[in-house]
Amino acid sequence: MFSSAARTIVSRAAASAASRGAVANRLNVQPSMMAVRFASTFLNPAEVQERIITVVKNFDKCDPAKVSSDSKFVDDLGLDSLDSVEVVMAIEDEFAIEIPDAEADRIASIGDAVEYIAAHPMAK
Repeated sequence: MFSSAARTIVSRAAASAASRGAVANRLNVQPSMMAVRFASTFLNPAEVQERIITVVKNFDKCDPAKVSSDSKFVDDLGLDSLDSVEVVMAIEDEFAIEIPDAEADRIASIGDAVEYIAAHPMAK
């Protein structure tokens, strides 16, 4: 399926998280899709979930008592679209990444955010 050069690039990427973005460019895929393509995660999903829940609980327009691992921003937490954008921006800050607008629009719950962040090669 992949050429030997591509396999070499992928194996080197596994050794260094910092090089994953460059590998993605060589393979002509977005870095966020590297985990999907190679079926791995970069950060522990349980740790990511805990950090995201903390971020959402600290958001001033959320009732911390309503925040859980399966909370939806609009339906469960009562956030409007602007509030949801602000929550995603706070998540970006927490993990030191920038989420493209098209991807951010798809993050509508804590579960969506965990899935995206755990698979993002540059999340810290």
